[in-house]
Amino acid sequence: MRWAKQGCEIQDSKGMALDAITDWLIKQAKQNKLVVRLQTGDPGLYGALIEMVQPLDAQGIEVGVVPGVSSAMASAAAGVESLTLPEVTQTVILTRTEGRTPMPEGESLRELAQHHCTLCVFLSITLLKKVTGELLAAGWHEDSPILVVHKASWPGEEKIINGTISNIREKCRAEKINSQAMIIASPTIGARQWPELKKSKLYDKDFTHRFRKAEKKQEATS
Repeated sequence: MRWAKQGCEIQDSKGMALDAITDWLIKQAKQNKLVVRLQTGDPGLYGALIEMVQPLDAQGIEVGVVPGVSSAMASAAAGVESLTLPEVTQTVILTRTEGRTPMPEGESLRELAQHHCTLCVFLSITLLKKVTGELLAAGWHEDSPILVVHKASWPGEEKIINGTISNIREKCRAEKINSQAMIIASPTIGARQWPELKKSKLYDKDFTHRFRKAEKKQEATS
């Protein structure tokens, strides 16, 4: 909040319940003020966006959402990892493990992990033992790579932990990581060190797309 202009009215919402937050937003907006609700994390993912917007809609208050970069994408970028690779996986699942909030039927981490695609697991660093257990139960190997990124993109606070299902808990414990961390389990993790990769068609010289024609192959002559 250090960038707020002098004279701005600032309300810290961390100790407020939903009704108190929306009442404050409505009160300020009705005074013809520009009101900013600064959300920790993506407001549309594991947030309270809809339940917070509905009371504002009921009062005829215009609402807009400014998009940001998801911690899943920021964490992959911080670790210089790709969430997808040709012929490895083309699917990314954004999920969390079951805690105080239950998961809908068919969406347990074990069930989702059976796809063996990329899993970006939110809000689960304190349940890392359960996460790794569910991955193993879904058929992942103990040496499957795991990336954990704490406070992705935060200058001076970001921590990047590379490990496997068998040792990631120990590594995170050693770094005292117990909050604000993204867990990425994927068959693509570590591909930077692979000796061979299936290359993308995007830059393949034999592949035609809207901006580039494929190079013509010369026929062999005797």
